[in-house]
Amino acid sequence: MIFLHKDDPVLAEAIKREKSRIDNTIDLIAAENHSPLSIMEALGSVFNTKTIEGYPGKRFHAGCIHADEVENLAIRRCKKLFGAEYINVQPHSGTSANLAVYFSVLELGDRILSMSLPHGVHLSHGHRASITSKCFEFNFYGLDEDTERIDYEKIRDLAHKFKPRMIVAGASSYPRLIDYEKMSEIASEVSAYLFTDMAHIAGLVAAKVIPSPVPYSDFVTFTGYKTMMGGRGGIIICRQEYGKKIDKAIFPGCQGTSAVNSIVAKALNFKLAMAPEFIDIQMKTLENAVCLADQLGYRIVTGGTDNHQVLVDLAPKGLDGYRAEKLLESVGIITNRNVIPRDSENPGNISGIRLGSSAAATRGMGISEMVNIAGWIDDVLVNHDKKDVLDRVSKEVLGLCEQFPVYDSKQF
Repeated sequence: MIFLHKDDPVLAEAIKREKSRIDNTIDLIAAENHSPLSIMEALGSVFNTKTIEGYPGKRFHAGCIHADEVENLAIRRCKKLFGAEYINVQPHSGTSANLAVYFSVLELGDRILSMSLPHGVHLSHGHRASITSKCFEFNFYGLDEDTERIDYEKIRDLAHKFKPRMIVAGASSYPRLIDYEKMSEIASEVSAYLFTDMAHIAGLVAAKVIPSPVPYSDFVTFTGYKTMMGGRGGIIICRQEYGKKIDKAIFPGCQGTSAVNSIVAKALNFKLAMAPEFIDIQMKTLENAVCLADQLGYRIVTGGTDNHQVLVDLAPKGLDGYRAEKLLESVGIITNRNVIPRDSENPGNISGIRLGSSAAATRGMGISEMVNIAGWIDDVLVNHDKKDVLDRVSKEVLGLCEQFPVYDSKQF
């Protein structure tokens, strides 16, 4: 950061402190991961200054020959990685990608069926706080009260009664696999589009360690970070017949100029995701999540996990998610408070924490480290009023972090 130190030493020091925070804490936030330095180089490249509107070969600015090259490369690589018919790599975010899907084939006021927020959905799937709820009429399916898993027959019944034009699959805090074939059957029965948001699990899908929604969905969206280990930004996969509508929904529909540096990072991300090292990390991610769920000794929502997420119910321990999040952060374990299905009965309650295994796996941590981390989480939550215990765990967390550095300081 030679030039940044010169132009803005205050900002340079803030970045330095953030790097130190990342190095010296264990990141268990399911929506985060550690990106390779090559991704950061791509994001900070000269493509950051290029303005583009439109698509390769049909731009509204000159000087796009190399921007066209990298966008076409990103599209080709993404098609190969996911077996996709059509790709748009321009969305600024996952929410931007989701908005484009809605507006590509729906009219204002059309009906959409998606999962409810306390049961695992993302805000952009129709939550009242999201602009999506102001544009379309949403209805929500939930999880079975006993198993806390998706009840497909209830979705079928609701779909036939509600008659949506689109059904949304995918979630931000559902730790089990989704039966996309069954969701596709239900959508077909009511002549609805099936849209899958796989933002959280895209890396696992890319590595083929869990099933893909692509063969069964009309539209699929995801982001480049989280399990994908890349940079920020959204991507849309769709069937060939909807490609032009998706493109128009992105530009000029939802966006103006696209971030070319982000598209470059996506192209690199897709290449790295084809490497054996990436597949190994995704396999370790699954193994670590299962280990974490088994070792915690807490009630785990749905009884376990099939992906990178572990959703922990803290109510039996007399804690809420906010308190647990703060306690764990104080010793260097970074998590996030999260609603769980039972919170739907008491709006405003946050009874859980969501744990993710991706960043730890990327860092090289495995089963033995997960056993230690599970023990530390319990030590902190049970002994939250004992300073000696918190101090001990904090030192042990720091010791583990030093064994698994995120970045080589000489390169950063």
